[in-house]
Amino acid sequence: MVKFLHSRGAELNPKDKQSRTPLSWSAANGCDAVVALLLDEGVDFESKGPFRQTPLLLAAANGHEGVVALLLNRGAVVNVRESDGRTPLLRAARRGHEAVVRLLLDKNADVDAKDESGETALSVATRHEHQGVVELLQAHAVTSPEPPQ
Repeated sequence: MVKFLHSRGAELNPKDKQSRTPLSWSAANGCDAVVALLLDEGVDFESKGPFRQTPLLLAAANGHEGVVALLLNRGAVVNVRESDGRTPLLRAARRGHEAVVRLLLDKNADVDAKDESGETALSVATRHEHQGVVELLQAHAVTSPEPPQ
């Protein structure tokens, strides 16, 4: 459908009322094939929607490993921050998405990055009892599981 619409002149990078693009929506919903097509067509993969969320942040938060891999392989900024300071690693760790955490760590995600409340990927993974993620982060020499007081 996307190919058909594009062949008929449809714009591939418009923003809706929430400032989200087709790539943002596709990344958030794990539509690997659509994301790949949009990337092949050269859309802006660093576009920011509400709360400065990029397609990578949305895909990481929702555990879409394939989309995260596609975006990282195209050069998406691994340590991008949304408005509250969270990175893709923090978002994935919070929800226990081990495969996504592993991908982000392999691309040198900052394991010590803190959001505006001082939490790290390890502190949120520990609080939400995502043991597999905790172990991955500990293996990458994270300094402390507790946010500063």
